[in-house]
Amino acid sequence: MRVERFTGAARGLWDEFVHDSRSGTFLFLRDYMEYHQDRFEDHSLTFHDDQGELVALLPASRRGEVLDSHGGLTYGGVVSDTSMTAARMLEVFDALLEHLRRESFTLLRYRAVPHIYHRVPAEEDLYALTRHGARVVRRAPLSVIDARHPVEAQSRRGRGVRKARAAGLACRESDDLEAYWSLLTTVLRETYGAKPVHSLEEIWLLKRRFPRDIRLFGCFQGEMLVAGVLIYESPAVARAQYIAASEAGKRLAGLDLLFDFLLREVYPGKAYFDLGTSESADGQDLNRGVLEFKESLGARMVAQDTYELALSTTGGA
Repeated sequence: MRVERFTGAARGLWDEFVHDSRSGTFLFLRDYMEYHQDRFEDHSLTFHDDQGELVALLPASRRGEVLDSHGGLTYGGVVSDTSMTAARMLEVFDALLEHLRRESFTLLRYRAVPHIYHRVPAEEDLYALTRHGARVVRRAPLSVIDARHPVEAQSRRGRGVRKARAAGLACRESDDLEAYWSLLTTVLRETYGAKPVHSLEEIWLLKRRFPRDIRLFGCFQGEMLVAGVLIYESPAVARAQYIAASEAGKRLAGLDLLFDFLLREVYPGKAYFDLGTSESADGQDLNRGVLEFKESLGARMVAQDTYELALSTTGGA
């Protein structure tokens, strides 16, 4: 097994492999990964078999002696196609760890792709990590609605939908990112003392690059945006990347109507609707109010694990 650093010459091959993979989403395409290349030192890798065929990719960034998969993405991990087997994945990890030691890395931090994003089973990497002694250092709680086996939403959500309709609220797709970012920024600042991960300029750039994968849906009172959800689409999942409602939107149950619209009219064919994590700012506790709202919609928890592997203590499988 041969490991190579990604270079621009391999861009087309990389993107084609992601499109054909079992667990790759548009976040792994180079146009997405490189929008914040000024903040992350790319150390993405490609893996080739003895015949020179590409068999796996690893989106990754370097921070000192740490290889992060990937520091600027929601999730990372080895990307492979249906030809991958458990035995071959062990070879991939043997080659990966040899490369990291050679490049003076001391730690691998690996943010696994949650299984809901897999088009077919693709967890050979988790087995390989365990064989090498990696440990879970973080387990983020995703709130996920399984459309194939739905949990009934609480009756108060239905009352909210009726209240919003009675108030004349209506939902539709929107391109008014400026209005939404103003609303989102205000809500995050006043509620959590935080700000969006993406700037307005960055989300506009990404929206232009991925117009079919990044979509904004709003709930409106007349022409006024009172609630909105920015969606990241992948083949199996619609993910609510950002959720926000104004004071009027909260009072009139705008999010109840908007999620009813998204689940019933826009994404009834998606296997999963991912409402994201509901952790406190320091990641040490749950934001129970936010989590309760998501669970009242019928969401239940899926774990998103981050592994760490100290290379100085790693032995063979």
